Amino acid sequence: MSAMLLSIKPQYAEMIIEGTKKYEFRTRKCRDDIKKIIFYATAPKSQVVGEAEIECVLVGKPTEIWKKTRCGSGIPVSFFKEYYKNREVAVAYKLTNVRAYETPKALKDYGVTHVPQSFIYLKQQND
Repeated sequence: MSAMLLSIKPQYAEMIIEGTKKYEFRTRKCRDDIKKIIFYATAPKSQVVGEAEIECVLVGKPTEIWKKTRCGSGIPVSFFKEYYKNREVAVAYKLTNVRAYETPKALKDYGVTHVPQSFIYLKQQND
């Protein structure tokens, strides 16, 4: 299954794992063949903490994306509006089959030597 490793603030990674944040928002869309997101919780955690499958990817005007995702967004509308300020397109990954790693992993476990700015594509992952 094709995957991407995504940098995310620790509090949002936790919300995804708890199930209170059902969407991950980005400013650009990944390749169509990506089916899994692996979450790297940034400092102070600095660990790969879990993964989720992508149920679907929503792309559209920020106002349209907010209407579709607000109930599972896990973020306030003010944060959403600031994040997409001066942008015409918003991207929301709807997450499913979320799994927390019992033992967090290091970036090097994935052959990654630096923290991704947003996300990076990983080589084919075995399920």
